[in-house]
Amino acid sequence: MTEATDFSREVLDLFDDYVHGAISRRGFLDRCAGHVGGLAVATSVLAALAPNFAAGQVVPPADKRIVTSHADIASPSGSGTIRAYVAMPAGASPKHKRPVVLVIHENRGLNPHIEDIARRLAIDGFIAIAPDALTALGGYPGDEDRARTLFGQLDQAKIAADFLAAANYAQAYPSGNGKLGGVGFCWGGGMVNQLATKMPTLRAGVPFYGSPPPLDAVPAIKAELLLNFAGNDTRIGAMWPAYEAALKAAGTTYHAYIYPGVEHGFNNDTTPRFNKDAAALAWARTMELFRRKLG
Repeated sequence: MTEATDFSREVLDLFDDYVHGAISRRGFLDRCAGHVGGLAVATSVLAALAPNFAAGQVVPPADKRIVTSHADIASPSGSGTIRAYVAMPAGASPKHKRPVVLVIHENRGLNPHIEDIARRLAIDGFIAIAPDALTALGGYPGDEDRARTLFGQLDQAKIAADFLAAANYAQAYPSGNGKLGGVGFCWGGGMVNQLATKMPTLRAGVPFYGSPPPLDAVPAIKAELLLNFAGNDTRIGAMWPAYEAALKAAGTTYHAYIYPGVEHGFNNDTTPRFNKDAAALAWARTMELFRRKLG
């Protein structure tokens, strides 16, 4: 797999803009062409930066150590459901309860990488519940570009309410021990921050490069937070000082780490932005928090 260092800073910044909807696919290609010598090369650059889910898979869906299923969670709006992928250790049951982690995807919905993250958590002894924000639009469509387009059509207020309902569902899961944590990436990291302000029973929250919640809501956070930031992610990094000041003022228990020289998305091992060392350290810290707070 290619690595982020194979691309210029300008190209990586353009890709970040594209991933987060600031520019279109065509906008990326046109502007990238000016840095790499033409549209054909820009097209190959975009293909190289796209995720390779098969190459990044760690736990196959058929792994005998886990059991996977789906759940349909009622939307509090009274309109439809939100579908979630559930992965749990093979021995989990109402008689053998396990801690539960809500897994929240990036701004492309529940793609194969996030399902794999859920299975990794199950291997480590947790029940992982991963909702798909794109449920009402047919679910993750199997194509990252299409998923990004659909994501822009979501009613964000409704989705926030749906994810709070999913968190409550996860906490009450029959095979769970009633102790809930949350981990999210990019958009999902921002959602973990939001849920922490709305759910006083959330015990541990781990946002990876996620935007902060409304700062006036920070005093409501009761969870212990572990915040992971990429050193080269100036967009999210610019939001951190004000968030940290609010956390300090509120007396919130938190641990924040900025991993130098790595890109937004450094934990995603399906793309060239993946950084093995930073991801391993951030994930070890995540597991330590979940084991300590969730039992």
